[in-house]
Amino acid sequence: MKRIVLGLLAATAMSLPAFAADIQPALLYDLGGKFDKSFNEAAYNGAEKFKAETGVAYVEFEVSNASQREQALRRFAEDGRNPIVMAGFSWVESLQKVAAEYPELNFAIIDDQVDLPNVRSLKFKDNEGSYIVGVLAAMASKTKKVGFIGGMDVPLIRNFECGYVGGAKAAGATEVIQNMTGDTPAAWNDPAKGGEIAKTQIDQGADVIYAAAGGTGVGVLQAAADTGKLGIGVDSNQNGLQPGHVLTSMLKRVDVAVYSAFMDGKNGTFKGGLNDLGLKEGGVDYAMDENNKDLVTPEMKAAADKAKEDIISGKIQVHDYNTDNKCPY
Repeated sequence: MKRIVLGLLAATAMSLPAFAADIQPALLYDLGGKFDKSFNEAAYNGAEKFKAETGVAYVEFEVSNASQREQALRRFAEDGRNPIVMAGFSWVESLQKVAAEYPELNFAIIDDQVDLPNVRSLKFKDNEGSYIVGVLAAMASKTKKVGFIGGMDVPLIRNFECGYVGGAKAAGATEVIQNMTGDTPAAWNDPAKGGEIAKTQIDQGADVIYAAAGGTGVGVLQAAADTGKLGIGVDSNQNGLQPGHVLTSMLKRVDVAVYSAFMDGKNGTFKGGLNDLGLKEGGVDYAMDENNKDLVTPEMKAAADKAKEDIISGKIQVHDYNTDNKCPY
């Protein structure tokens, strides 16, 4: 493992421009790989945007098992990488140890919180964005039965689920069929299982299925397309994965979070603390493009935009599962 990381650092360091000596950013992905078409890939896209705009290279690492986390993070810190951004809540334990030992370095974690002055915690109001795509799902559904497939069964994903159920039921869904893929990190990267669960939900009458499951969701979208139903993507804009069969995608601006952390590091404006990003802050949204414009009617778009406006104003209060581990919808 050390050899792999050292080799990676050495290879990437050679490409760092001389003027970037004070900014040596690093990005650590979660399980599932950086090209998962979802959460990790959004992080990658933010880093790539930063590199394209500034000419500053970054180092990266993809964990293949949980035991690598602390070693990889510590190696980047020992090498003086700064800022170091981690994608995913599973980095919390390692970050608490390493960030405390390197107070002169800046760290950022996406999807969880570490209360240290040199750590930026980036959390998203996934329930708000999921409420909006729930509205669209119910309005697009002919059976008024829609589905939700989560990845690993953790409160973070239950929050996606809860918001989606709230929006779908508010817009007329009579049933929301809900399944999680598993209770281990393998649940993020099992497209075959995602497809199997989707087909089971379709057999039960669901004709629109929202997947909040990382790489597993690619299988959900494929199964929906294969059966002439509609899928809903997550995190990245996944509308183009199955054009004409992805109703929309719940955008989680992980790309912006990574880009901003890197850019603030470059500009000397990096600050720790909690950033809780919802619809109002542009942290979540729903995707519209050429791939789904014929699927979302003007009436549906108006309803989604009205719900968005009402959530931002406070007229609609979307329940946060994390407050009580319950979903009232």
